[in-house]
Amino acid sequence: MKRRDLLGWAASVSVLLVLPRRAEASPKITVTKDPNCGCCNGWVEHLRSAGFTAETVDSSTLNRVKAKLGVPRELASCHTAEVDGYVIEGHVPASAIRRLLAERPTAKGLAVPDMPIGSPGMEVDGSPPKEYTVFLFGEFGSRPYAKFRGAQELKG
Repeated sequence: MKRRDLLGWAASVSVLLVLPRRAEASPKITVTKDPNCGCCNGWVEHLRSAGFTAETVDSSTLNRVKAKLGVPRELASCHTAEVDGYVIEGHVPASAIRRLLAERPTAKGLAVPDMPIGSPGMEVDGSPPKEYTVFLFGEFGSRPYAKFRGAQELKG
């Protein structure tokens, strides 16, 4: 076998080995949003830049979607997403979603209530990002899952 043939074969094998891992690591996120909401589009771009495949569905009946998926009213925000059996409500950073998918807790999902300034998709020029909490919610109610400032998780 010639060196060129060997290199071509090795490249093909490495692509086959890497592709399933990438697909497994980043399942498709379906985002239901108001068709006129710009911050929702900003959040979708945040997800895509973090390696997720995001599909959007425009809906004028978003509150019905939230109710059907079990999003508590006190945790509601401007868009609702579904990923790998979980609900993601609002401007949840991609890193929190990755952690959720890795840990697989018994829960309905994650939520960032309201629309905190500086959260992914809510960046405002000249305004420093505010600290906010990502909540884990489910049959147990809700509890803090992580704290962030912008897309940066605050440890400790």
